[in-house]
Amino acid sequence: MTDTATEHFVETVEALPLDAWHRAKGGRMVEFAGYDMPIQYEGIMAEHLWVREHAGLFDVSHMGQLVFTGEGVVEGLESLLPADIRGLGEGRQRYSLLLADNGGILDDLMITCLPTVSPFDTAGGYYMVVNGATKWDDIAHLREHLDDDITLSHLYEQALLALQGPEAVAALSRLAPGVEALTFMTAGAFTIAGIDCWVSRSGYTGEDGFEISVPAEEAEKLADALCAEPEVKPIGLGARDSLRLEAGLPLYGHDLDEETTPVAADLGFALSKRRREQGGFPGHERIMLEREQGSILKRVMLVVEGRQPVREGAAVLDAEGSEVGRVTSGGHSPSLGKAIAMAYVPSASATPGTSITLNQRGKIFTGLVTPMPLVPHRYHRKGA
Repeated sequence: MTDTATEHFVETVEALPLDAWHRAKGGRMVEFAGYDMPIQYEGIMAEHLWVREHAGLFDVSHMGQLVFTGEGVVEGLESLLPADIRGLGEGRQRYSLLLADNGGILDDLMITCLPTVSPFDTAGGYYMVVNGATKWDDIAHLREHLDDDITLSHLYEQALLALQGPEAVAALSRLAPGVEALTFMTAGAFTIAGIDCWVSRSGYTGEDGFEISVPAEEAEKLADALCAEPEVKPIGLGARDSLRLEAGLPLYGHDLDEETTPVAADLGFALSKRRREQGGFPGHERIMLEREQGSILKRVMLVVEGRQPVREGAAVLDAEGSEVGRVTSGGHSPSLGKAIAMAYVPSASATPGTSITLNQRGKIFTGLVTPMPLVPHRYHRKGA
């Protein structure tokens, strides 16, 4: 395949386009996915609750933004993803998975069918957002497996901001009238504060909100305009993690990896019906067998007794004290005031109400399997 971007390898910690802006706002910076990123401003608890009640602005510019064009692009993407790309209408977005030959998950991602005219100087094609920690591996994998007639454009000169929370639409619609007409998992081109942007009504907090692709040189202007709205405050990585955990949303490299299948990860919705029936994506046979017979382990949400959080890596124990699973994410739920965790447990123990024994560095905890999400999603769906 052809590729419009130059080779790039992350060897040092890089700065986001908004690095100076974060520091000026009092952001406490940490290294994440090869970038310096703000983990918090005024505190994770306060920021988390602000997003649940108002609107928060997240800088997610570390993520990879890719565009695919060319002859055979639909067939090429469907050979690697289990999503129904052919059935994706203009401006429609889907959550999907980049799969390994064994059916394991190489990455989870969002893909959108672009209209004929978009801010990305392409006549149609498909826009994909991949995780920051995996984007270079993803690009290499896509280059290797897609035909030469397909062009992959890495939009490395674009920043990505996420505006999340129940008041996000009120704030953004003042700056971009018409954006309120978008529904969950739809996208379009909008001018915000005089800047041409690509906006999707999506995000990874469980709240209503938007993700905004903007030229990197305009990111500070856009961030200032958004934070000038009374509903909006800048929010760090810490609250992003606690929000997505409450919402039951997995984080790649923690709750998802190359050895985990979509069935074990409870991501069956990402397997489109036509693709399940026709196949043609990596790991199809194994994944269909697991759909029919069940996977050995299953991703579940736990509410943990007591106040102390159980962290990633804690063991799930059976009745004899043997390790049969593990915690992949854990922390405190600011919304519920409880310790919560995400874990892989034997499928027979994945029923809500089941008591799970956990071992964290020799200390025993009890978790209760609880339906996901813990905090209901508040996406703005069509017809709502």
